[in-house]
Amino acid sequence: MSLAGELAEFALSKEPASAEARRFAELSLFDWATVGLAGRDEPVSKAARALAVGVRSGDGATLFGGGRAHPSAAALANGATSHALDYDDTHFLHIGHPSVVVASAALAVAEAEGASGSEFLEALTHGLELSCRVGDWLGRSHYEAGFHQTGTAGAFGATAAAGRLLGLDAGAMTSALGLATTRAAGLKSQFGTMAKPLNAGFAAEVGVTCALLARHGVISNPQAFEDAQGFGPTHAGSDRIEAFDQMGRDWVFPGVSYKFHACCHGLHAMLEALREIRQAGLEPQAVERVTILTNPRWFAVCNKREPQTGLEAKFSYRLVAAMAICGMDTADLAVYDARTCRRPDLVALRDRVEVEADPSLTDTASRVIVETRDGARLSAGHDLLGAIGPAQIEKRLRAKSATLLGAQASSALWQAVCGLASGDASVETFAGNLAR
Repeated sequence: MSLAGELAEFALSKEPASAEARRFAELSLFDWATVGLAGRDEPVSKAARALAVGVRSGDGATLFGGGRAHPSAAALANGATSHALDYDDTHFLHIGHPSVVVASAALAVAEAEGASGSEFLEALTHGLELSCRVGDWLGRSHYEAGFHQTGTAGAFGATAAAGRLLGLDAGAMTSALGLATTRAAGLKSQFGTMAKPLNAGFAAEVGVTCALLARHGVISNPQAFEDAQGFGPTHAGSDRIEAFDQMGRDWVFPGVSYKFHACCHGLHAMLEALREIRQAGLEPQAVERVTILTNPRWFAVCNKREPQTGLEAKFSYRLVAAMAICGMDTADLAVYDARTCRRPDLVALRDRVEVEADPSLTDTASRVIVETRDGARLSAGHDLLGAIGPAQIEKRLRAKSATLLGAQASSALWQAVCGLASGDASVETFAGNLAR
């Protein structure tokens, strides 16, 4: 069987997703909707929405911020909007952001097709898992060559979710995935521009479009993943076929990592370690020196020593550490601004923070050492892949959502997500929360 055929078989499996995978898919759906609503007024979001509302359809889908559009246009707009703040979940096996792509595609098709909440969640879960498996198969070599797995691997997860909701058979799903190989794209060269969130939007649109084309009878090469001129070989894929071992039996998506801080994910392990130290009673005025140990891979990403703007602040170990020690809410988007960068007490504390490379740490881990003026030495480490149960994740995601949306809107959104599986809330009810 071709790889496209194997992926199609999984995407259409009659076996339900594991309870754990379904639970994490619900958490990710809630987080996706939260950050999409929070990002609906970003320039790229407004541009994508303006494009989408011009593509009207009688069976259209809801857009973040209001309006309806053809499912493929809605998927593009919602994918870009939910990634506009870069505040969405990350999967380190996937090496990217799976939910912004797959949820955007799945919801657009679920609305258009009148799917039940349970059908929508099952398609979403299978699409998220497939996206992570393909991301792992493409591997670090693909990412380091300059490709953005959110846009590439994500397109295949979006295709799987959309195709399942459209009721494709195995042959049509195989063709849809094959079609996606000739359209999936996304480059890291776009990082730092409005095109970066559009990588997610384009991938979501690709998934919907390819699934719809396959439903209309378009046939593609079933060997399009692994052929000599297929997607893997031409896109610097690692060809780690073991990435698909036990697919459908062992679910990898529950290894997803959520952002509880509105800054680069490279800073989050440090912030979690500082959170532990602060809970022991650390006061800012007691700090003599802070040492942050991190994998050197992050030095080129988020080690801006003296940030001057809010965006630069999100990529500064030193300033964000000072903000956390001073008790600022690092989950709040509003605290990352030029005034924060210039605040005298933060600048003074920032200059007592040093960042050192430790190659023995994985890129999901960090260690923090705080030396106090009275000679005490406090230290803590954190790995983002460490054990944290869904109940604790839910609590922190709901707190994040309340910070971004307000308590009332956040609570209504959470109730809508919870009601999808039970039938207490329809897909339309859930989607209605996005039109604010």
